[in-house]
Amino acid sequence: MVKSINKFRLLVFPLIFAAGLTAGWFINDHPIRIHQATYQKNSPQAFYSEAYDKIKENYWEKITDEQLIEMFKTASTALNKPINAKIESKNALLKELNKADSVKLVSQVLVNLKPQGRSGIFTTKQEEQLKNTVSNVNPDKDLYKDLGLAKGASKAAVEEAYQKLPPEKKNLEQIAYAKDVLTKKETKQRYDGGGIEPTIFTKVIGSTLYLQFTKFSPTSLEEFQQAFEAQKEEELDSLILDLRGNIGGAIDATAYFLGFFLGKNQLAFEFYKKGEYLPFRTPTDKIPTISQYRQIVVLIDNQTQSSAEMMAAAFKRYHLGMVLGVPTKGWGTVERVFPLDNQFDPKEKYSMFLVHSITLRDDNQPIEGRGVEPDISIKDPNWESQVFSYFRNQSLIEAVKSTI
Repeated sequence: MVKSINKFRLLVFPLIFAAGLTAGWFINDHPIRIHQATYQKNSPQAFYSEAYDKIKENYWEKITDEQLIEMFKTASTALNKPINAKIESKNALLKELNKADSVKLVSQVLVNLKPQGRSGIFTTKQEEQLKNTVSNVNPDKDLYKDLGLAKGASKAAVEEAYQKLPPEKKNLEQIAYAKDVLTKKETKQRYDGGGIEPTIFTKVIGSTLYLQFTKFSPTSLEEFQQAFEAQKEEELDSLILDLRGNIGGAIDATAYFLGFFLGKNQLAFEFYKKGEYLPFRTPTDKIPTISQYRQIVVLIDNQTQSSAEMMAAAFKRYHLGMVLGVPTKGWGTVERVFPLDNQFDPKEKYSMFLVHSITLRDDNQPIEGRGVEPDISIKDPNWESQVFSYFRNQSLIEAVKSTI
């Protein structure tokens, strides 16, 4: 993989809002500050210098000064401000860069980094949007309003309002969802406390516990534990982890989830950065009640992304369960928000959103552009018989069929 790592196609992570909301996000990072000794603080040249240094230091791929200088020159040309002079050093470059287009120019450089379009310059609003996305908070949505209630209404008031609705409105997905969230103690507390919506939804199908993950957020770990605790008295023997459509999210949580299955201090996954493998180990103990689920199916599709792809790859690597579906999206980058010390716009504060690592799948190849392959393809006409050969559990197969 090391020999081919520079050749594979990289995408770009928008979440933080460059391309889409589907990568791995670290939003509480404290990157190294680079002292600006040459240029006046908060000047365009100081902004350029800091951006240049942060890219050089933190970008996932090794990049030389020659390469980075060329990227700045290309970006300048794209903004109709070509640099014709021969540039051989960072300081020489900074003298030639146009002072008026600093944000646009740095943004152009970042967008062109591999995977193209994944990195960028963020405004305060975009950074806040990212935090809300990772936390599963939608400031523009009010579940209470969907039921005609004021925020913070009691569980009894929610149930009464729901019962008064005509049958055709009760069956609306949006209304049923609002009622479910606001009548369960844990989910109502999270929503009332910070507008946080659930990321895990559960139901029992026969002797199978079905868990649907929509994304990984800071509350998903707690939701996951509560789901198993709620079913500890039930006689269940199999588990379906549905990662279809999971856009990823707080990548920090993935090692904790895997610890629930593998135990503490096990290799959870590795990142790849600047030619080195960076191992992450599980910090959590096994959940005792998980041992009763002897047969596990992980469902994936072409919209399973980022940390959800890492999760599926880990289940394959350690044979924790059988992965069923179609290849995942192949969104294998990890981005961080890097604060910028130099700010020159009194009306705005900018930060840098940068791909700093890439993720690996079970065969140690990059997830980016490849995705994670299922053990059994759901497109195979004989997938049911293959699953039966794997588990010898027709009840589990029926449970899977009911979800797809």
